[in-house]
Amino acid sequence: MKTLSTRHLIGIKDLTEDDIHLIFETADNFKEVINRPIKKVPSLRDITVANLFFESSTRTRVSFELAERRLSADIVNFTASTSSVSKGETLLDTVNNILAMKVDMVVMRHPAPGACAFLSRRVSANIINAGDGTHEHPTQALLDAYSIRERLGNVAGKKVAIIGDILHSRVALSNVFCLQKLGARVRVCGPPTLIPKYYPALGVEVSHNVRETLAWCDVANVLRIQMERQDIRYFPSLREYHQYFGITRQMLDALEHDIVLMHPGPINRGVELTSDVADSRQSIILQQVENGVAIRMAVLYLLAAERV
Repeated sequence: MKTLSTRHLIGIKDLTEDDIHLIFETADNFKEVINRPIKKVPSLRDITVANLFFESSTRTRVSFELAERRLSADIVNFTASTSSVSKGETLLDTVNNILAMKVDMVVMRHPAPGACAFLSRRVSANIINAGDGTHEHPTQALLDAYSIRERLGNVAGKKVAIIGDILHSRVALSNVFCLQKLGARVRVCGPPTLIPKYYPALGVEVSHNVRETLAWCDVANVLRIQMERQDIRYFPSLREYHQYFGITRQMLDALEHDIVLMHPGPINRGVELTSDVADSRQSIILQQVENGVAIRMAVLYLLAAERV
């Protein structure tokens, strides 16, 4: 069988275009599985996966755990707030103690950028990055691109806008890498204070005009304002942000063509999107959630294959 070119999933920048297409093809098969009456396969029956979440998470954690259960893996769940980390134990000691219990794969979310890369160089288990600080969130980018492929037939040649809090988003960076590898044109849009200065060097367009960006794009992937990561004010108020950068039904109705709307969640309704936009026929937000399970099943399966 085909395998990935890497034994870890630390970031999209480590994947080849062939790797991404292999993940998509594998996810196609698993999407059929999760829509059957019996939703489990024994693919990871002898594999133990540890979910290490050092930050709060609902969608990503549940999605990974469901993917692991669908593949019949044994699961160990770890939460930092109730662990020895709160007593001062280091990340490496924590992981090594878990691996001593014969864990094969680690899914980790950590507030420090580079934590997963650090770990991958020091342990024998396969590491899957479920989000490291403001760095990358590779499985989210994969499921976003997969959802675009599912709705529009292809990613190549499509114009994709990423709108919102680019500065604090790990989703934005992973999406840029993934979409570019698949041949899409990418534009980021938001207040000047929320777009890092290095983004033009990544080969993406930069805009501060939401209406013009919506008229340009085929797909708008809208990011939430991450207030929990903001230690200073980047804009006067959420009300003013919505006035200048929020997307409303009236704005979509004024466009000359339909666009696809996406959001990685959780949605701040009334800030980046109004409810009638989030729940509209153009929105594929719930399809993203469903596709997330299939993509994570594919990643787990392909990384586990090299252990056989």
